[in-house]
Amino acid sequence: MFSFRFSLYEWDTITGFLLAGVGNVDLRRKTNYLIVDSKTTVKQIEDAFKDFTAREDIAIVLISQYVANMVRFLVDSYNKPIPAILEIPSKDHPYDPAHDSVLSRVKYLFSSESVASDRR
Repeated sequence: MFSFRFSLYEWDTITGFLLAGVGNVDLRRKTNYLIVDSKTTVKQIEDAFKDFTAREDIAIVLISQYVANMVRFLVDSYNKPIPAILEIPSKDHPYDPAHDSVLSRVKYLFSSESVASDRR
């Protein structure tokens, strides 16, 4: 069974997901989310991203775009279909489509250049 995993959020976002029943703490007290604040290091964010994307029981990793920008090299290099990476806005940092790697890939796939090159 697949489950949602979410990480790298502000408290407001995490609270909303927890109230919706998406949060999980297993028997080893390991959570399916990481709250990023001013004390969270980039290394902790990288480790969480790698952990969430390596698990076979995870279908979607939700990550705030602001935090995704901190580990952009990992997000941009990730190319597996499952788990899917979905960048979302946060309360203090609006969504910028120019930084969304998934949206960039979709735009490229449907651009006239890629369609024309496939016909050759």
